[in-house]
Amino acid sequence: MSYDLMVFDPAKAPVDKTSFMRWYGEQTKWSEDHSYSDIKVSSEQLQRFYEELILTFPSMNVDDDVFEAMEEAGTDNRLTEYSPGKEVIYAAFAWSVAEDAYIMMRELARKHNVGFFDVSGSDGEIIRP
Repeated sequence: MSYDLMVFDPAKAPVDKTSFMRWYGEQTKWSEDHSYSDIKVSSEQLQRFYEELILTFPSMNVDDDVFEAMEEAGTDNRLTEYSPGKEVIYAAFAWSVAEDAYIMMRELARKHNVGFFDVSGSDGEIIRP
């Protein structure tokens, strides 16, 4: 089980929560016609967000040397599974970094003018720029 957060293109997502949750359900069917490991399918704002986030929370799809270095440093719990779509980036973090991940994603979402959705949060917080 992971601690999941998502950022989204605010121009594409519905504003009211009920419609947003339906839209979210469609996004997480992972039915777009591309690989969900290629960040280039996402909007420019989402790509900029991702490029900054992976400096602290690298993608699990790293090469063995990077993984070994992180393991030796004790930071391998920061490896994160990302699923970039055209309108969203879904991130699955280790629970041990949940608080740090929440804070950083929320701050970077604000900085890059993308929406933020606390998927794993009890209230499902949605923040728009």
